[in-house]
Amino acid sequence: MSKINIKPLADRVLIKALDAETKTASGIYIPDSAKEKPQKGTVIAVGPGTSENPITVKIGDQVLYGKYSGTELNHEGTDYLMMKESDLMAIV
Repeated sequence: MSKINIKPLADRVLIKALDAETKTASGIYIPDSAKEKPQKGTVIAVGPGTSENPITVKIGDQVLYGKYSGTELNHEGTDYLMMKESDLMAIV
């Protein structure tokens, strides 16, 4: 992982989404127009948390999140998602 100079505030986390699947389990290739938005990613940075909401994930964790969760942002050519930790559903 490369060092990123974005530091989330409060109970927010910065996620790098995993690439969408290009092939099904049976070997069929999925065209770009039919790919679904990924719902799994890697935690890149975490905020300090708040007294009511301490942070439980750490950098490098693989997490699941809702399909429409977070705010998309592009930093130095890489796409990330910024979201509250409460939008995360699980650590994988």
